[in-house]
Amino acid sequence: MVRSLLNRRRPFRKPLPVRPQSVVFSVLLVTLGMVCTQTGASFAKGLFPLVGAAGATTLRLVLAAIVLVAVFRPWRQRLDKRQWRAVLAYGAVMGAMNLFFYAALQTIPLGVAVALEFTGPLAVALAGSRKVLDFAWIVLAVAGLAMLLPLGQAQGEIGISGVLLALAAGACWAGYIIFGQRAGTGGGPHITALGVSVAAVIALPFGVATAGMALLDPAILPVALGVALLSSAIPYALDMVALPHIPSRLFGILMSGQPALGALSGFLILSETLSLWQLGGIIAIILASLGATVTIARNTPPPVA
Repeated sequence: MVRSLLNRRRPFRKPLPVRPQSVVFSVLLVTLGMVCTQTGASFAKGLFPLVGAAGATTLRLVLAAIVLVAVFRPWRQRLDKRQWRAVLAYGAVMGAMNLFFYAALQTIPLGVAVALEFTGPLAVALAGSRKVLDFAWIVLAVAGLAMLLPLGQAQGEIGISGVLLALAAGACWAGYIIFGQRAGTGGGPHITALGVSVAAVIALPFGVATAGMALLDPAILPVALGVALLSSAIPYALDMVALPHIPSRLFGILMSGQPALGALSGFLILSETLSLWQLGGIIAIILASLGATVTIARNTPPPVA
């Protein structure tokens, strides 16, 4: 689970010698990055009435790409044909993942959407499981998923279309992990800058078709830039500082809290409320993620490029 989570938007560098003080500081940085990510998603949802979900996705990716390209200048790096193919696939699934996820937010709460999307990397982590305990995490994840489906028990605004879109985003997240590893995401930030740029190109036609010239409205650009910074640039920069000083398994455990932070952000910023049944589903997926991180990821061999 850890190895898959490390490849969501952020590079991984060889850990430096770990000191307790640096670990505590790094945990704070990673937590702050997670808060920024979910806060950015909440603000992005606030743009939906103005530019639609596809428009908000486009603004986020285009502005994030501009920032990342300006900072990391990926044109200075040379890639071979194999890497370029992987980067194109990596960016394509990233663009699709964001389009599906933001579309899902139109009909389901943020916390539910994040939990459903989280099934993608969880499935990658659990793939090839052999031990009995590993299957316990699969059962727990499936139970959590069932609790989040609009099957009559759950209360609140849960649309089946939003559920399917969030699951599609999760499937794209799984592809994102696989193609990101092949592209060599751990090799440097230039790969991420290129991937986000490809994703922006993928999302742009959908945003233009949905919002047109509204995408250039000066009144919304500051909020859109804030979304891009909160959702991509700031968490990315914080993790760049934190990851060399934090054990990878601890990072995975922290990242397992993303659905909970999504629910909290949705409640505080968007006034979204969840039923106890839905909260139970989110908790089940979080526990499955934690279990996979602790018992599976440590025995996972490094991915083959």
